[in-house]
Amino acid sequence: MKKKIFMLALGLMVVLVLSACGTKSQEDVVKDLNTKLEDLGGYKAKAKMTLQMGTEPHTYEVEIWHKEPDFYRVDLKNAQRDQNQMILRNEEGVFVLTPALNKSFKFQSDWPQNSSQAYLYESLVKDIMEDKEAKFTATKEHYVFETKTRYQNNKMLPYQEITLNKKDLAPISVKVMDSDHNALVTVKFSDVKFDASFDKNDFNVQKNMTGAQLDTTVMADLKNQELTVKYPEEIPGVHLVGEKEVKIDTGKRIVLTYEGDKSFTLVQEKTTVMPATAGPTNVTGELVDLGFTIGALTDNSLTWTNDGVDYMIASNDLTPEEMVEIARTVQSNAVK
Repeated sequence: MKKKIFMLALGLMVVLVLSACGTKSQEDVVKDLNTKLEDLGGYKAKAKMTLQMGTEPHTYEVEIWHKEPDFYRVDLKNAQRDQNQMILRNEEGVFVLTPALNKSFKFQSDWPQNSSQAYLYESLVKDIMEDKEAKFTATKEHYVFETKTRYQNNKMLPYQEITLNKKDLAPISVKVMDSDHNALVTVKFSDVKFDASFDKNDFNVQKNMTGAQLDTTVMADLKNQELTVKYPEEIPGVHLVGEKEVKIDTGKRIVLTYEGDKSFTLVQEKTTVMPATAGPTNVTGELVDLGFTIGALTDNSLTWTNDGVDYMIASNDLTPEEMVEIARTVQSNAVK
């Protein structure tokens, strides 16, 4: 009898040991991620990104290419409109392309190293590795990390939940959350190919501008589109005190003046379609990802283009982070 009990206990111990051997700790997974990143030559991925900011959700199709050490191609396409914007990084610098407008901008920037990027795998891994207080859980098929973000507007989006596939550590989804843990940005990956191969000109500015060029009817639609004035969401302690329409060569410019605890000016005008022969325009400011578009951020201003309209926030009172936060609420609001 004693022998049977001993053998049963021994069997249970073996099962427990084997079970423990198959369960990786947070430290084990972080170490595996670091190794994978060091061995990774590049990847291609597709994802769907949904923004919950403003009055209604906006969805974007995202295609990501990355070739070590620092070549990038991120194609952001508005799922509701036939328009796209592309971020390119090659040996010449960082470029933002808007094919429908024949526009390309060159930034003096260390993007994407300066901030979290919810659709870049190596950025997610860096966020996991740098947050020593990251929370970790494991399900049957996934590893889930909750980490702090490194966004420029960290107060607005301080947390993120990153879900990885157990088999190959590929990203499954990312939820970027506010301070109350409400998901404001959701990225769902549909196709991730590690160690992808690339052609010689895959990160060339002109090739990508030509390849992504939209037909002339889209450009015509942008030219003929009426300017609809948009307003940011209500800001405590700040009020709209003036709305002025100024005639310019290309139509009209709307100047909104806000005063209060943090005064600022919001300018809006229809954008112009550049000639096909136009080269990249050098931009003063840091590239900032607004989610729905890319902007240029300085200490006192933020400029961006969305849906055929050029916007600019200028202020001596707002911090760069506050300008980004306001800009995110302008894109879907057509009422005061």
